[in-house]
Amino acid sequence: MAKSTLKNKLHLLSRATFGINPQDFSDIGTFSLNELQQQINTKSSKVPAKFTVVYNDEYIHSGLKNKKQLTPFERMEINRNQVRKLQDLTIQWMNQMVNGEDQLREKTALFWHGHFACRVQNAYQQQELLEIIRKNALGNFGDLLREVSKTPAMLSFLNNQQNRKEHPNENFAREVMELFTLGRGNYTEDDVKQGARAFTGWMYDKTGNFSFNEKVHDTGSKKFLGKTGNFNGDDILNILLEKKVCAQFITRKLYRYFVNDAPDETHVNQLAEKFYQSNYNINDLLMNIFDADWFYDEKNIGNIIKSPVQLTASIQRALPMYIENPKILLVFNNALGQQPFYPPNVAGWPGGTSWIDSSSLMLRLKIPQLIQDDEFFHISTKTDDDIQMGAGKITDAKEAVKIKKGNYRGSYNVNAVINWNKYFSLYEKTGQEDLYQKISQLILASERQSVAENALKAKENISNKEEYIKSVTIALMSTPEFQLC
Repeated sequence: MAKSTLKNKLHLLSRATFGINPQDFSDIGTFSLNELQQQINTKSSKVPAKFTVVYNDEYIHSGLKNKKQLTPFERMEINRNQVRKLQDLTIQWMNQMVNGEDQLREKTALFWHGHFACRVQNAYQQQELLEIIRKNALGNFGDLLREVSKTPAMLSFLNNQQNRKEHPNENFAREVMELFTLGRGNYTEDDVKQGARAFTGWMYDKTGNFSFNEKVHDTGSKKFLGKTGNFNGDDILNILLEKKVCAQFITRKLYRYFVNDAPDETHVNQLAEKFYQSNYNINDLLMNIFDADWFYDEKNIGNIIKSPVQLTASIQRALPMYIENPKILLVFNNALGQQPFYPPNVAGWPGGTSWIDSSSLMLRLKIPQLIQDDEFFHISTKTDDDIQMGAGKITDAKEAVKIKKGNYRGSYNVNAVINWNKYFSLYEKTGQEDLYQKISQLILASERQSVAENALKAKENISNKEEYIKSVTIALMSTPEFQLC
């Protein structure tokens, strides 16, 4: 285990949580690095409470409607209601990311949400898929894979509802191998065809539950990844899990998410071997990462770009606040390219440097000031009819994000109530000469200094301590370093 330095503890918190909050910062000196890790782990060990924005009977009732008999207006209202429900589900989840104790579980669940990317505009199906992901986020990958693969959301998104022995549909089988387990180059086209035959009959019923239709299942012999037999879908998943390349594929993706976007293959292989031997215990894999001395190497500190969801969550965690209009967070997420439940494609969000481009960087840097000023503004966001929420359509990607101040149609304001007194209490015993360093440690989650240090230190001529704390905090949140964790 690495040394229990402030630098290492800040790094652990920045990766295992959605950002350091004032309580974390106050307590950080009372725990060793190992104790801090155990505390993070313990707080995420309980099965999470389920989010409920759609009930099963509501889902069944909507499914019984004959879509062909609906008027265009009725169909539009149904679609709008699904969008509203998905917005409500997103807000509930983001609130848990900000305020929940189970930080590691929710942060890992966000990873799986991108790994098992699914874009269906059915709020109930998405809600059930999210529950499975959150429940199994730190459990056994095999269990997670099996349960996700049988959700109506995934079966619908990957067209397995149409997979019948007379006309096999290969979409589901292909993505299970390419995106969920093995990665490209570790299977053949014939494996896809044989796997698709095994998944015939995997469907869901009108009640929103998985069902197996034996009548349309292909019962013939199949040859898959070197094995031959009368395989069904469960057999295929088991064969995939037997392959060590599956453990390597998952480990490499988690490494990029928690450690470094440029994986060290020696570390990946060592972790993957332990992951495989543990029968795919996700929590053990993460603890092995956080235990490793190399996790705290300088090259692995402050080098991961926060996703839009992580960015907005980290702002809320650092500054105690209540946002009266939480849907503004969805506007920010959409403008920055990550709206939960709306991945860009089956591969999910690519992450890494793709989060930053010329159109999004300026907004990223301005969000803290928009929250502080609480003024009306207008954001022109990237085109997506499902999640525009009145933001307008943009056709030129270079002009995808624009911010204009002013209260007019289509404008927003954050309506955030910041509890500055609670935040000020962190610095009651801190002298003026040490204020900048302490604020920087909390906001940037490291001991490194901002490139804007000289400009920020010019604010020291502010005689009022509270105004100085406010100014420096917002200024630090508006630096490129705050985009990193």
